[in-house]
Amino acid sequence: MAADQQSAGMRWARWSAVIIIVIIGTAAFVLSFAALRDLAILANTPKQWAWLFPVIVDGTIIQATISALVLAACPERRWFLWVLGIGAMVSIAGNSLHAVAAGRILPWWAAALVAAIAPISLLVDTHGLAMLFRAAQRNSIPLPEPVADVAVAPVTAATASVAAPAVPRRGAVSARRDPAKVARAVTMHDDGKTYAEIGKALGVSARTAANYVRNPSPKPAPVAAAAPVPAAPIPVSAQRPVMAPIRPIHPARPVQQALPIAVPVRSN
Repeated sequence: MAADQQSAGMRWARWSAVIIIVIIGTAAFVLSFAALRDLAILANTPKQWAWLFPVIVDGTIIQATISALVLAACPERRWFLWVLGIGAMVSIAGNSLHAVAAGRILPWWAAALVAAIAPISLLVDTHGLAMLFRAAQRNSIPLPEPVADVAVAPVTAATASVAAPAVPRRGAVSARRDPAKVARAVTMHDDGKTYAEIGKALGVSARTAANYVRNPSPKPAPVAAAAPVPAAPIPVSAQRPVMAPIRPIHPARPVQQALPIAVPVRSN
């Protein structure tokens, strides 16, 4: 019960504060509007256009306030905070100058300052609008998705060789084609059974039964050739030394044949 009364009191306090702020803000705007309008008239501004001066000053303040709230997480927020502070100082100085003038025409330097506020506000508001568009475009561009880190395995002598394709297992062929069913299908076909009757008895389709009868022994699946594995380099210690060819040796001088010499033989 006490918690409900406390929450009800907090809601009443919040709504009361909001209503009071709205009333005070409206009253302050009306009084400031009237003072700045009279100040523009004292600065030699035509009466039919004098109401534009408070619109320029208070409009700049409102634009800076809204932009500072919208761009709370952007670097452009600092610019609008400066504009908000300077605009508030101009409004306060204008209201104070209006009270000091007391209905008298302003001197030339004060009238010149009042007249310069309008073009300066135009430049400031235009630059602020450009900064708002730039911040909106930057926030609308999607950020790139982070790329996941891919682990790269180190290249070694074992992984450098090309892996051979896997050889199909024998169990896969036997699971799809039961030799007992094939033999029974051949026997039933020899007995005069049709393919439909054979397939119904074996629990397969008629096309499969016909395949059993026509091809009782299936052809083995072709085995893909293994990729060539690069040969390992032969160590230097195992290599045979390469010997240079042996050239024939020629004599420096040609060999001369001995001439036949007649030897006298004595007869006894």
